[in-house]
Amino acid sequence: MNQSGAQTRAPEHLDTLRCRICHTVTAAGPYHVCEECFGPLEVVYDLEGLRGTLTREKIAGRPTDLWRYRELLPTAEEPSRGKGVGWTPLLPAPRLGNALGIQDLWIKVDSSNHPTQSFKDRVVAVALQRAKEFGINVVGCASTGNLANSVAAQAATAGLSAWIFIPEDLEEEKIIATGVHGVRLVRIKGVYDDVNRLCAEVADRFDWGIVNVNLRAYYAEGSKTMGFEIAEQLGWTIPANIVAPMAGGSLITKLRKAFKELAAVGLVREGPEPRFFGAQATGCAPIISALESGADRITPIREPVTIARSLAIGNPADGTFAVATMRETGGWGTAVSDPEIVEGMRLLATLEGVFTETAGGVAVASAAKLSKEGRIAKQGPTVLCITGNGLKTKEAARSTFELGESIEPRLSEVERLADSAAQQRL
Repeated sequence: MNQSGAQTRAPEHLDTLRCRICHTVTAAGPYHVCEECFGPLEVVYDLEGLRGTLTREKIAGRPTDLWRYRELLPTAEEPSRGKGVGWTPLLPAPRLGNALGIQDLWIKVDSSNHPTQSFKDRVVAVALQRAKEFGINVVGCASTGNLANSVAAQAATAGLSAWIFIPEDLEEEKIIATGVHGVRLVRIKGVYDDVNRLCAEVADRFDWGIVNVNLRAYYAEGSKTMGFEIAEQLGWTIPANIVAPMAGGSLITKLRKAFKELAAVGLVREGPEPRFFGAQATGCAPIISALESGADRITPIREPVTIARSLAIGNPADGTFAVATMRETGGWGTAVSDPEIVEGMRLLATLEGVFTETAGGVAVASAAKLSKEGRIAKQGPTVLCITGNGLKTKEAARSTFELGESIEPRLSEVERLADSAAQQRL
């Protein structure tokens, strides 16, 4: 669907889409790049008009899903898609905090999100709502797994046809969790960036809504709802530090946008921004490499090699904006190895009872390194973003425990094991 041929009306509370590079504006529609400089487009809101009209009391009276913040989301209608998505727990994590050396640690548990247990459910809900308003009946995505799961599930709920494009070597768990919804699953010989390039061509050729291509400006806005919830769940206060895993780099930038918008409309007090800390795997860390080298551009990685496949995007679309977010807020970032990722998964599970996928292990392990380096501010809450469920990458956790021997169903056998365990503690 091209920019000249699309017929749609902009939501009443939206002004325009605006280029993030040259700031050229265009009417709202299913477009993803600026016609002037080919920069990415983003949604712009009338924040001044919302000040004093969007109140904490109004939000509190609404259902507990992401649409409770609908004035700050791109929808022209009363939302009918994505019901029940969002409002995941924000939990205190004192035992993990003690282990990592972080005071007042919290975990935002999007591994419990509806319907597919990842934060991608948020972005898909917003994208499919906007697709409905544009009259789009076929949707799709390029995905490393979590997005595929969510587009498939939410397309099924909405009665839409869906084409899901994935690298051919994706984890079997994520392939099954996508295909079960009856979508058209297309496996591509190559890495994620090959898949993404193909989907850009598909979006130009067909009148389909590819959520992370021609619907990307709207899709990305769904990430803000994690930030909105964090602030509300902390009593409408802003945390001191945010640690988030990075793939394309969008999440960390949209969390920053969320807190800025909350301050602009008067829902939180204006004050110091949170410090943002990004986390990547060493086998695919183009954003961290640019941050550490002081570069203004991202050098793509052609062949990512990491167990954190959901983060294995070698040419991140929002990489430069993610670097700016970390630098401008006084935060930082780091990359962690596969063994460190597995250890991060183990720590979160054994200390806080949360089984996360490899991306969550990246966040935990990175927080540990950043804390050890003294980069995370001691005062105020630190929020760790857990973006997916461990059942999606269960093989990565297999080495974290020993299965042990099988025994006969006799009490004496249990007594023997208990005695052995007691001896080991001595």
